[in-house]
Amino acid sequence: MANPLSRVLARDTLTHLEQLIGGMTAGVILIDLAGTIIWGNDAALAMHGVDKLEGLGGNADTYAQRFALRFRNGHRLANREYPVIRMLAGESFPDLVVEVSAAGSDERRWTHRVRDVVMTGDDEEPDCLALVIQDVSEQYEAEARFEAMFQANPAPALIMRLSDQRFSRANRGFLEMTGYPRQVVQGNSLYDLDILNGAERKDYAKQCLAEGRTIPQMEAELPLPDGNTKLVIIAGQPIEVGDDKCMLFTFADLEPRRKAERALRSSETHFHTLFQMAPVAMVLTSPDSHRTMDVNDAFVRLTGRSSAGSIGRAAGDPELWADPAQREEVQQELDRSGGVRNRDVRLIDADGQPVDCLMSAERMEIRGERCTLWLYQDITTRRRSELELADAIEAVMKDASWFSRSVMDKLATLRNPRAETSTETADLTPREREVLGLICKGLDDKAIANRLSLSGNTVRNHVAGIYGKIGVNRRAAAIAWARERGFA
Repeated sequence: MANPLSRVLARDTLTHLEQLIGGMTAGVILIDLAGTIIWGNDAALAMHGVDKLEGLGGNADTYAQRFALRFRNGHRLANREYPVIRMLAGESFPDLVVEVSAAGSDERRWTHRVRDVVMTGDDEEPDCLALVIQDVSEQYEAEARFEAMFQANPAPALIMRLSDQRFSRANRGFLEMTGYPRQVVQGNSLYDLDILNGAERKDYAKQCLAEGRTIPQMEAELPLPDGNTKLVIIAGQPIEVGDDKCMLFTFADLEPRRKAERALRSSETHFHTLFQMAPVAMVLTSPDSHRTMDVNDAFVRLTGRSSAGSIGRAAGDPELWADPAQREEVQQELDRSGGVRNRDVRLIDADGQPVDCLMSAERMEIRGERCTLWLYQDITTRRRSELELADAIEAVMKDASWFSRSVMDKLATLRNPRAETSTETADLTPREREVLGLICKGLDDKAIANRLSLSGNTVRNHVAGIYGKIGVNRRAAAIAWARERGFA
């Protein structure tokens, strides 16, 4: 005869389990072996837009009639491909992503990540089946917005996964600059397309890439499909896209500048003509007082200042540079080393408007006369595109916790390339810092409680406080946040 106490305990345990599952954010649907839907928690009902169990259809076949399921590529699932039908057929699907909408409606309302759970009895035979559902609609919508923004931005850019060093995204700006088809870039590795080829500090850049650190801007020879190369400025910023740690590469095309330099070197006889026809703004100054000796037409177009009004004047008379201190610093470096390359500067045109430029200058001798050649490449559009890229990423991610918030810290350098990286940390209490340090050492809540002689609830409250202050919602993100700031 069965023990009455055992029956009471079993009944109470079932009630407790129902209460526990009912309060979960994950959806849970229980199905018997005949295909009848016997129970579903509130989260599962909300993920299907119904408020009662009957709204799911009562059984697997009716469920398939009431809800239309599609794969992420838009392909409609046949009834036999529905997770509930596959589970009844004995198939397992540990991580299946489908889009769900009410039958007869073209609107895709939810994106579900579904897995199956088989519950067995003492004889290890299946007694009950369960679908466990995570609503990832907002995540995939944010990723879709990020993808659309990334592709529409004109600044040439690539995104590479750090785990396997394969390119996951290439935007239209990069494809148009290089002539590569998208399928040749996306999915291939750095070994297949070495974008760091010929970089000034290639070893250092690859070390930064391996460690997931910012790659400062440097010149590189970008290989092209026809076997030639293109001179570019390349820079890399670590970001997170979904759960992947990635590197965002941006590029500036320096080929016009190189063509101008080659033209000057190849024919000093026709220097004046080539100087005037060059597409890059150029200025010749005297090597001692830095007074203007000549400017080309591209410089006149860039600044709106006439050639006659510029010749004979010093670099700051009238003031051409937005920051006189930076001009003096560049002149001192020229006097000391004879050359300056790829310096971000801001000029002021004749109308008082700022013009962002990439500036290089070098001492040289032309027709026996010593002088300094200044080259100014207008990057105002590029800078605006990079700022729009940063702003768009921020807009996409400001309410999406699955993207690392730290990406905006990294992209802040796009707004001000000379700004120093902030090392400030959140306003954590000494105890929260202590708990965060133990999290970074791999201790779980129970181990932390034992180490600090605290209760489990107290530790959980500290962890929740840490998450709230640093803007994360999972342990791995908290560890990454701490390590990026040198905390751990």
